[in-house]
Amino acid sequence: MNKTILFRSIPRIIMGPGTIAQLPSEIKALKGKKALFVTDRGIISSGIFDSVTEPLRAAGIPFEVFDGVEPDPRYEIVEDCISLLKKAGADIIVGLGGGSPIDIAKSTSVLATNQAPISLYFGVDLIPNRGLPTIMIPTTAGTGSEVTPIAILSDEGEKLKKGIVSPYLFPASAILDPVLTLGLPPGITAATGMDALIHAIEAYTSVNASGITDMFARRAMRLLYCNLRTAFANGKNLEAREAMMEGSLLAGIAFANAGVTAVHAFAYPIGAEFHIPHGVANTLMLPHVMRFNLIGNVEKFGDIANIFGIPSPESDHLGRAELAVTAIERLAQDLKVPTHLAQFGVKDSDLKALAEGVMKVTRLLANNPRMMTLEDAVDIYREAL
Repeated sequence: MNKTILFRSIPRIIMGPGTIAQLPSEIKALKGKKALFVTDRGIISSGIFDSVTEPLRAAGIPFEVFDGVEPDPRYEIVEDCISLLKKAGADIIVGLGGGSPIDIAKSTSVLATNQAPISLYFGVDLIPNRGLPTIMIPTTAGTGSEVTPIAILSDEGEKLKKGIVSPYLFPASAILDPVLTLGLPPGITAATGMDALIHAIEAYTSVNASGITDMFARRAMRLLYCNLRTAFANGKNLEAREAMMEGSLLAGIAFANAGVTAVHAFAYPIGAEFHIPHGVANTLMLPHVMRFNLIGNVEKFGDIANIFGIPSPESDHLGRAELAVTAIERLAQDLKVPTHLAQFGVKDSDLKALAEGVMKVTRLLANNPRMMTLEDAVDIYREAL
């Protein structure tokens, strides 16, 4: 098919054990004089913050810290962060943590140079001016937010997660040090790792996929599927942690350009309404959405089993596609990720309202390989109940 391809990513990616030592030089390269760290209290209490900021202390670079980020953060958190940014007089922002601190850091960056309330920027290409420079340091192998032009924030009034999409959200630099992930508990390793794998699967099967994004998505799927069990079972395995971090990065690059699809559209309403962690919500919905989507691109879904390295006696694409779904279900089982919405208090009477929330996420449904109706969405939720 002939189509125009636009591929974008961030200017600098530094990856490998011990690379956090390069943070001072990255700040100087961006002409930063004082940094604001955006993180959460878990990162502070774990000791990760001290290990990340030690190189700055040694280099004499001043910094302040905003540690008020919460899981699935409300967009109002950005206003609190902006207040500290202005008070501190910081001119560069460092996002440290999982997807929530990184998304708040990106949002704070653009709100610092644009006057409208952040609620007016939900959507695509609505931000008029470039923000402050940002450096992202992920401490999970999950969201890939360090290389995407997207920030996801919760709107509690509408009980939805909403996205801001703008090239101005691309960070200036990302430092990926797998040593920072060695202490991740198994449950978080599982949920974030599945989130990264889902990014790769959805980017690969998106209607906006291209040869370029497929290249990143294929390697991401292979790395993540083949290393996630090891990282879960033995969190101190640096080789597995490094593979997971690379896989998450590549999946982020893939979906930043191809987009994610209906799995995320289903995860947003249940995450906002029932406070299901994002990676868990995605994992819950993945096999059910995959089964619905199979006939939309049978060849690619069938190829996923090959990418996973699953021996296949099936000669047809559909048979291999069904093997890929079964493999996903077994992986979630091995990782002890919850597999039913009822485990979080969701009832059949909730499904129609949740499905209506799905249908509002038009930005993602437009990428889905199969058209979907409200009735389809209700049925898919019911399968996951």
